[in-house]
Amino acid sequence: MSVRALPPLGPTRRLKLPRQAERTLRNGLTVIVVRRPAVPLVELRLWMPFVRAHLARGHLLAQTMLSGTETMSSVQIAAELQRIGGGLSAGLDPDRLMLSGTSLATGLDRLLEILAEVLTGASYPAEWVDIERDRLVDGIQVARSQPAHLARTALLRRIYGRHPYAVQTPEPEQVRAVRPGALRTLHAQRVRPAGAVLVLVGDVRPERALDAAEKALDGWDGDGYPAELPPAPPLVPGPLQLFDRPGSVQSSLRLALPAVPRTHPDHAALQLANLVFGGYFSSRWVENIREDKGYTYGPHSLVEHSVAGSLLVASAEVATEVTAPALLETSYELGRLATVPPTSEELEQARQYALGTLQLGVSTQTGLASLVSAYAGNGLRLDFLAEHAARLARASAEDVAEAAARYLAPTRAVTVVLGDAERIASSLSTLSPVETAPVPS
Repeated sequence: MSVRALPPLGPTRRLKLPRQAERTLRNGLTVIVVRRPAVPLVELRLWMPFVRAHLARGHLLAQTMLSGTETMSSVQIAAELQRIGGGLSAGLDPDRLMLSGTSLATGLDRLLEILAEVLTGASYPAEWVDIERDRLVDGIQVARSQPAHLARTALLRRIYGRHPYAVQTPEPEQVRAVRPGALRTLHAQRVRPAGAVLVLVGDVRPERALDAAEKALDGWDGDGYPAELPPAPPLVPGPLQLFDRPGSVQSSLRLALPAVPRTHPDHAALQLANLVFGGYFSSRWVENIREDKGYTYGPHSLVEHSVAGSLLVASAEVATEVTAPALLETSYELGRLATVPPTSEELEQARQYALGTLQLGVSTQTGLASLVSAYAGNGLRLDFLAEHAARLARASAEDVAEAAARYLAPTRAVTVVLGDAERIASSLSTLSPVETAPVPS
């Protein structure tokens, strides 16, 4: 069977950014509107700084925030949202509380009114809190049976120690202890407009949408207090930590390496270095331990950004018997990239992938809303996207090699392995000092 040559890469299209407008309301809420008239819909993203000092309460607050207000039941909220072709949901990450929604463009005013109703009058009715409390406990217990969750938990604790980022899932007994009154108190303290950002993207006139947001949300007050997030600790390499999971037929490999925020001059070169290493399907790591050796199905690496810092995390699930060989090849590929610049072909493929991903990210209303919101959470605006694209376009092989040597050298890695210690500890100890510990709860 003959192998057909792939067509050459085409030219990268110029990144076109849509119109946007911004206004900061008297209560401190920043509103950003981006006009995108492709379809008659509006995407809404509201994020609030929300350091999770009270982890169980924070998670349960996000799950019950839309369960009713002083004047509307959860059924009435859902019916009103359905009437305007929309919906609302709430979620929590390590840095922020996020409300996401959508509606027909003609329903924007009503969507904003419902949002304001939730922000100012969420009541956390006891019957809903009871239901969602049990559901959250069930979800935590299911997650704790999954190797990927356990490996992630082990890695975060190894990296962050006593920092709030170290624990991102509450204990079931902590969740069971939460009562509706505690959620109302937390809401009053933390659901506040100061420092929050509302993003609206869709078929709307920016100035009119800003006026609608101001009319609906200008009365949202928050006399609570902001929580201070301590700086993330430096990444300190050390012995490989092996978390024992007897009888496991697979091992979960997790490596964390230093990274930089989006605004750092090295960010574009590091993004390209990560792609060459393991950030997409055509990367060296995937070619090595998936295509060539068959150790795993889907190894992947990515740069994770948070308010307190950035990390590059590499993940792979491998058969128990090839745990040490897979880790050896991972270190080899990191070391090779840190010492040997990528070829021109590798660099151009990674560059096209990175630039194409930016194009795709702004090609839909949903993607654009999420991107604008993520950027705003780091103090950036959409015009930074063009600046980043320009940095990606001009990064040279030498720039990528320097970034790889600075951040991706295997000696800088924090390594965690979850697997059957009896079967893999001996072989792993030939590659690195090993500390064995029980699986994190």
